[in-house]
Amino acid sequence: MTHLNFPHLRADHYWLTNAHVPAPLLIGDDLPEVDELAHVDLEITNGTITQIVAHGSGHLIEDTVPTIDLKRGQVWSGFVDLHTHLDKGHIWQRSPNRSGTFQEALQRVQCDSEKYWDAEDVYRRMEFALKCSYANGTTAIRTHIDSAGKQSEISFKVFKTLQAEWSDRLTLQAVSLVPIDYFQTPEGEKLADLVAEVGGILGGVVFMRDDLDAKLDRVFELASERQLSLDFHTDESGDPDDIALRQVAYAVLRHDFTKQVVCGHCCSLAVQSSSEVFKTLKAVKQANIGVVSLPMCNLYLQDRNQDASQHFSPDLLLHEQFPSQTPRWRGITLIHELKHYGVPVAVASDNCRDPFYSYGNHDVLEVFNQATRIAQFDAPFTDWCQTVTTTPADLMGLPTVGRIGVGLPANLVLFKARYFNELLARPQSDRVVLRFGQPINTSLPDYSELDDLLI
Repeated sequence: MTHLNFPHLRADHYWLTNAHVPAPLLIGDDLPEVDELAHVDLEITNGTITQIVAHGSGHLIEDTVPTIDLKRGQVWSGFVDLHTHLDKGHIWQRSPNRSGTFQEALQRVQCDSEKYWDAEDVYRRMEFALKCSYANGTTAIRTHIDSAGKQSEISFKVFKTLQAEWSDRLTLQAVSLVPIDYFQTPEGEKLADLVAEVGGILGGVVFMRDDLDAKLDRVFELASERQLSLDFHTDESGDPDDIALRQVAYAVLRHDFTKQVVCGHCCSLAVQSSSEVFKTLKAVKQANIGVVSLPMCNLYLQDRNQDASQHFSPDLLLHEQFPSQTPRWRGITLIHELKHYGVPVAVASDNCRDPFYSYGNHDVLEVFNQATRIAQFDAPFTDWCQTVTTTPADLMGLPTVGRIGVGLPANLVLFKARYFNELLARPQSDRVVLRFGQPINTSLPDYSELDDLLI
C-alpha cells in the first residue's frame, strides 16, 4: 500500500482508511451501527464514494491502489450554511456598530447601503465571502439579500453572476429581505416577480403588528402564485410577547401551503412561559416549518439593552448604577426543545464582520463549535452534527448534500481530530477539504483584498 500526503494527491482511485465518520452523516445499507462515530474505510473513485466498509472487516485493497491512513481522524460531509447575509458582509471597517445594539446595526447598514452598495462593492464583498466559505469546506449557502427599492435589482444581478461563476463549487440560493409590509405594495409584487425570475426564495422580516395575519396572507398569496418557498426572520428579540413564529405557522396551515417554510432566529421563544412555548411548538410541527438558529450573532446582539435584562433581573438598581451590563441570557431559541418535538433545527453563520456581528469567518465548523458551547450540544453529541449538514440541506431541498454515502460525490472535510472533544478544542485550521475527491487550496483570502473599498 502506498501512503500519500494529501496536498500532493492527484489520484482518481484511492482509499481513505481508519477514519472516524459521525454516524448520522452516513447513509446507505450495511453500515456499522454506532452511536456517534463510525470506524470505516472509504473508497473514492473518479470523485465519487464507491465503497464504505467497517475498518478491520477484512476487505481487500489492491496493492496498486493508494491509501491514506487517517489514524481515526474525522471525516465530515461538506457543510451547509442555511442562513447568511453575504451582501452585508465585511463592512465593519467602514461602518462599525460601537454600541453593539440591534438598532444601531440597522442604522449603520442602511447608511452604508445608501452610500456604497453599487454592483462592484456588493460583488467583491460577496465574492470574498464565497472564497472563505469554499476554503472552509462549505458546499451550499443560502443568503438573504436586502431587497428594498433599487437595491434589489443591483444585488440580485450580482447574485446571479456569482451563482453562475461558482456553480461548479458551491450551491447558492438567494432570499429576498424586506419588512413584510413591503409586500403590501406594488413594489413588493415586483420583488416577488424578481425572486421568481432568479429561482429564489421569498422572504422578509416579520414584526408583531395588529394586522400581522393580513400581511402574512399577502406574502403567502404571492408565494403560492409563483410556487416559491418562504424564509422569514422572526422574533429576533427578548420580548416574550413576540410570537410571530407561531403566527407564521398558523398562516401555513390557513393557506394549506406545501412549499418549505424556514424561520430564522426565533429568540423570544426562549423567554416565554411553558404554556406559550407548547402552543408554538405544536403549530410549528404541524406546519412542517424548519427553524434555523444563529447562535453567534444572537449571542452578540441580544440582551445588549436593558429590556431583555429586566426580564431576567428584577433588580433595576444594577442598570441604573452601571454604564454597561452583563447579558443575562444567550439570545438563542429553544433548540433542544424544538428538536425533541420533531421540528427540523439547523444552526448557521448569519452575519459576518458587519454591524450585526463584528466577527466570523464563514466557517460552519466555528458555528457548530460555538453552538456546542452556547446551546450545550455536548449533552450528549448524538446527532447534533446534522444541524450544519443534513438538516439544512433538506430545508434547502438538496437531498444528496451534507451526507456521506456510496454513489455520492466525495465532497468531504477531513480533520486530524479523532473525537468530538478534539475536533472542538482547536480551530482545525489544518483541515483538508475534498471536492469530488481532490484536495482544494484552503488558503483564505487576505483581508487586504477589500482595502480599497473599506479604507
